[in-house]
Amino acid sequence: MTEQQPQTYVHNVKAEAVEPGHMFLRRRGKQSAAVVSSAVEKDDFGSPALVIAKLADGTQVRIAHGSSIRVASTRPFQKAPTVLTNSDLELIPAEEGTPEAVIVGTARAHPKDIRVQRLAARLSKGLNTKAGSNLQDVRDLAHRLFVDLADEDNALHVCRLVTDLPFDGNFGRWKWIQSTLAIAAYITHEAGDLEESQRLGDAMRAPDEAEEEDPLRAKMNAVVRQRQLNEPNLYDSEIHRAMASGDQSAEHEWRVERLSTLMYLRTHGGSETLEPAELDRRIANELVAIRALNGKLTAP
Repeated sequence: MTEQQPQTYVHNVKAEAVEPGHMFLRRRGKQSAAVVSSAVEKDDFGSPALVIAKLADGTQVRIAHGSSIRVASTRPFQKAPTVLTNSDLELIPAEEGTPEAVIVGTARAHPKDIRVQRLAARLSKGLNTKAGSNLQDVRDLAHRLFVDLADEDNALHVCRLVTDLPFDGNFGRWKWIQSTLAIAAYITHEAGDLEESQRLGDAMRAPDEAEEEDPLRAKMNAVVRQRQLNEPNLYDSEIHRAMASGDQSAEHEWRVERLSTLMYLRTHGGSETLEPAELDRRIANELVAIRALNGKLTAP
């Protein structure tokens, strides 16, 4: 008799939460060798910068501290506790008009939402826009408010904490600002503020317009960029596979990835294959699907 293989569970974890037994997922779903150990490497200023994971096959994987990564595990995903501790709710009092005051106000608007409270508790201690982890927390909070809680007003307030930051050549930091710009641009567009939405779209395209001294390289970059816009990965096969297997958690995660891509394309101005009207239709569909899955995944 053939020995039955253990079931594999897939979920997102923070880089610093990677632990022995986790297997990283490549873009096509193939699993890496299992993690055997991990360690945090600090930058020159003493802040956590990288998570170094060693795999069973001897490979060493470097992951940015604070970033999210998809892993497979033989252990099911453990949901966050439904009871918050005092440390989860430790919001630092903030002076009116400061970024921290915006964060605290958002947390007070959703006192029972665990993810909002935990993100707000970290950010209320002081928003450092030079730190990639802080930028990711801002983006995650805005995403939670807009996508999961349909709270466009507070989501936009949170987005505005970083949407005026200029592109400084650091793509590691910029990806979180870019994602926040996409959320803010979509909200303002749907609210009828087309001028502001356009301004945010222009800000997103800043890296595209960064000066390139080599004309040939600039031309090649433009060609590659247009190809990415015309042939985006919308994770169709991954979503269909998750739906066929009844894995609602994986379907939810892939739909979130698809939504992020669609919103980026919409804010960027569309492509030669997906016009703004079609992107609007697809974004609306994904929001409905993701919110429906949220209800199923959180049901007792």
